[in-house]
Amino acid sequence: MNLCDYLAGSVVRTPDRVAVVGPSGRGLTYRELDDLSNQVAAFLRARGVKRGDRVGVIAPKSAEVVATLFGVMKAGAAYVPADYTAPVTRNRTLLSDCAVSAVFLAPSCAGIMAEWPLAQAPHVAWLPGGDAPAGMGTPWADVVSTPAAEGADLAGPDELAYILYTSGSTGVPKGVMLTQRNATSFVDWCSDEFLPRETDRFSSHAPFHFDLSILDLYVPLKHGAALHLVSEAVGKNPQELAAFVADRQITVWYSTPSILSLLAQFGGLEARDCSALRLVLFAGEVFPVKHLRSITERWPQAAFYNLYGPTETNVCTFARIPAVVPEDRTAPYPIGPACPHCDALVLDTPGGSVVGQGEEGLLHIAGPSLFAGYWNRPTSETFFERDGRRWYNTGDVVVEDPDEGYIYVGRRDRMVKRRGYRIELGEIEKGLYQFDRVREAAVVALPDASAGVRIIAFVTPSGERPSIIELKSFCGRALPAYMNPDAFVFMDALPRTSTDKVDYQALIGSQLAPKQPA
Repeated sequence: MNLCDYLAGSVVRTPDRVAVVGPSGRGLTYRELDDLSNQVAAFLRARGVKRGDRVGVIAPKSAEVVATLFGVMKAGAAYVPADYTAPVTRNRTLLSDCAVSAVFLAPSCAGIMAEWPLAQAPHVAWLPGGDAPAGMGTPWADVVSTPAAEGADLAGPDELAYILYTSGSTGVPKGVMLTQRNATSFVDWCSDEFLPRETDRFSSHAPFHFDLSILDLYVPLKHGAALHLVSEAVGKNPQELAAFVADRQITVWYSTPSILSLLAQFGGLEARDCSALRLVLFAGEVFPVKHLRSITERWPQAAFYNLYGPTETNVCTFARIPAVVPEDRTAPYPIGPACPHCDALVLDTPGGSVVGQGEEGLLHIAGPSLFAGYWNRPTSETFFERDGRRWYNTGDVVVEDPDEGYIYVGRRDRMVKRRGYRIELGEIEKGLYQFDRVREAAVVALPDASAGVRIIAFVTPSGERPSIIELKSFCGRALPAYMNPDAFVFMDALPRTSTDKVDYQALIGSQLAPKQPA
């Protein structure tokens, strides 16, 4: 099975149904999407791109970009998406790292090609949207005028489909290699669990370089549904986003909890008809219970699911959220049992011994969705063998509950020791979220010569800003003394990565940067 087979099946069944609707509202039918992707594939083959090659794609979301992703795979290659808003040097590093043979760029991203050694530079094709630099690369009009060839040289199940770069905890980009089998095992599970319909209208909030996009892109297109692309600008504006959900009559939503929290607080949902929503899926970070309760109250007709998994496994556990979130609940909901296409073990150390139910341990995953490895890195550093199978250490600490599945405790790399106590920084965040005047909270730990570690809490107020004394008093009641933050920093909004997660590296950097003299 290949991801392109999903598109082919929908073209046969429903060629004239709308497949993709761009941010502007202009759409492509399944037949048009298929034809456009065939021309992209023919263009790449004519430029010497062959099976197993990598092709970069860096541009804002559009129907043409979706066609390009399929065109890359129809040429037998793997696509490498990157954040078009990221620094030029970072994107050039990613493309160079995996030695792309060609790259599709938005004209606004032309700076990526500057200073690239001419002998190593990939062929450039310009996606529509602005004026492409004269005399460089191939205009989009020429790409789509390439006569489409008969048939496609599709990659096999165990060949690469795409490479997603993730910074991880160190900030050093790593290319996560995902095969066709990795992707299709996940998409097929989504089909079995969520039962998509031809009449569904899926949102596409996540950028294509984020693993949430795999569900957005391929689940609806497998089932002949419509995919509605959310622009970068609308995606970060809660009122415009609420209008998007209502006006497009979205039936399936998928995003990080941060975006749903913003919608609940600032989207004005009480004035919007979002009654078409039947599924609301979230993943990528812990959902503070008070914000989860708020969005479930505003969208009571929808079924809410917590999907968990790092980029290396996509979703590997899941849990349905109760229809009513109790007022007295403060603990985040569990991440649930392993998905049927995955296997899980909780071990005391990486590759170590199995722990008992109710004991903390590291979550390890095996199965067909498990990635092939990191680009240009030895697999011996990534996997370990057990009973003839490859296992991956997620780095997440969990506790297994016989009734609720796995309960997320925190990241191993976000645990610190202070005064002899082990502290999970997420526990402090959970405590801060219980304060009614805290809208967002993030906690980091920095080395300290005298105390060993210094804990700093970054807080975005909700309504009237609390005083430091009020915050310290609240923490004294809500947290053990050894967990109380040493300092509080107020912010209008927490910094976020391009995938809408809290940017902890930026927060740490803000405290390590030299202070400017007054």
